[in-house]
Amino acid sequence: MTSLFGPQLTLRSGSIAAPLAFPVFRRIWVASLFANLGILIQGVGAAWAMTQMTPSADKVALVQTALMLPIMLIAVPAGAVADMYDRRIVALAALSCELCGASALALLDWLGQTTPSLLLVLCFGVGSGMALMGPAWQSSVSEQVPSEALPAAVALNGISYNIARSVGPAIGGIIVAAAGAVAAFALNALLYLPLMLVLLAWKRNSAPPHLPPEKLTRAMVSGVRYIINSPSIKIVLVRSMVIGVIGSAIIALMPLITRDQLGGDAQTYGIMLSAFGLGAVIGALTIPEVRNRMSGETSIRACSLCMGATFATIAWSHQPLLTAAALLVTGAVWMTAWVLFSIGVQLSAPRWVAGRSLAAYQAASSGGIAIGSWGWGHLTDIAGVEVALLVSAAFMFVSPLLGIWLRMPPITAQGDEGKILEPPKVRLPLTGRSGPLVVEIEYRVAQANARAFHALMQDIQLIRQRNGAYGWSIARDIADPEFWTERYYCPTWLDYLRQRNRSTQSERGLDGQAVAFHIGSDPVRIRRMLERPFGSV
Repeated sequence: MTSLFGPQLTLRSGSIAAPLAFPVFRRIWVASLFANLGILIQGVGAAWAMTQMTPSADKVALVQTALMLPIMLIAVPAGAVADMYDRRIVALAALSCELCGASALALLDWLGQTTPSLLLVLCFGVGSGMALMGPAWQSSVSEQVPSEALPAAVALNGISYNIARSVGPAIGGIIVAAAGAVAAFALNALLYLPLMLVLLAWKRNSAPPHLPPEKLTRAMVSGVRYIINSPSIKIVLVRSMVIGVIGSAIIALMPLITRDQLGGDAQTYGIMLSAFGLGAVIGALTIPEVRNRMSGETSIRACSLCMGATFATIAWSHQPLLTAAALLVTGAVWMTAWVLFSIGVQLSAPRWVAGRSLAAYQAASSGGIAIGSWGWGHLTDIAGVEVALLVSAAFMFVSPLLGIWLRMPPITAQGDEGKILEPPKVRLPLTGRSGPLVVEIEYRVAQANARAFHALMQDIQLIRQRNGAYGWSIARDIADPEFWTERYYCPTWLDYLRQRNRSTQSERGLDGQAVAFHIGSDPVRIRRMLERPFGSV
């Protein structure tokens, strides 16, 4: 492969390190490791600073909420922006926002002006930068490595964060203990710079769009429409949000586990987070083996049951060594679940909506963590850390039952891009805003195949709707039972051109199956009509 990824490289099947053979990915990955290290160091400083300013468990848990809530609130427009504009520029803007938030935290803490409310506001600002960064960064991975290396690249990005998690909190604990939270905030600001420099140097290769970009509001609507009409992505979003709500107890309450259960200090807190991060690295390294041996549903169920057992162990433990061992296992299964969710979304979504699909995934998972963090902090204020963790463990044990109704879809690549289609020939003068457009497709189907054809058309309906159509219907002629008419609308001529070019190769394969049902000497007939209200001509 020479067009996008440089000289041809041989990839070892199933190798987790395969994406590092590509220079752009390797440089961005190493720089992101430093940025993640800074985020984790800042997290230790912020959480511990809050424990020093207030005894309220609710306020301590809200630090995690302040970092994660923006991802839920901003994810949808952030995903649209990532799909509409140069993802490298979007990522640089997001990093600038995070840099400003971290610098403000360092300056205000150095001046002694930090309050619990101000700390939460600035954490929200940093979280806003993370929300904008996430979709652009993750959806650009497919531009840095070929499709066969994408699952490993997704896992490596998770490893990057968790290598930082395995050492960052311990370093953060030492820094906070030695020099205070201000040093953690300042170091985080400095560690954003390598990633910004690497992104500035990246010469992104991207084909120019053949159609004008959508407006932001229309792009957001298109993303929501795609997700609503994609059953596999909807299942992943629901399951990830449930895991986020239940599992956020261990993340949000970690400072209180350290302080109340173990009687530790900032350094102990850093060590506990490091144990969790080290486990997450181990979990990410096992992803290829997990995918080879288990289905998506089986692996998510196993992860949920393991987390339930480790949560209960942490709730009852008052020994740092036992708690660290339980956190090691928790980190491994936690990361395994999240990487499987992320791979499922990235492989299912075509490139035109990749940023928006990942944004929806981030909104669901981070929203679950944000809501859960608040809830577990509130419960801890009422009943204590041990009870909150045991309740979380009980819910985690029950969560696999969701698989009865919302079974995890197979994790296979379905977002293969289709070739650009030539615009249909027209004789009526049209502009991009001409519309609405009515499309009718006429089939002649043998009566013996009517049931199979109708079942196939239900899948076609989802394809049309997620790619931009609305008002879809399928009708059968009562006087000529072999004659069927598929009908749908597109808002404008430009929207129709987008809709027909958004379909992937696999989706066009289903179109081909529908055409294969057609009988007779005449081909399938397609009518494209401009709907004209009274007085418009």
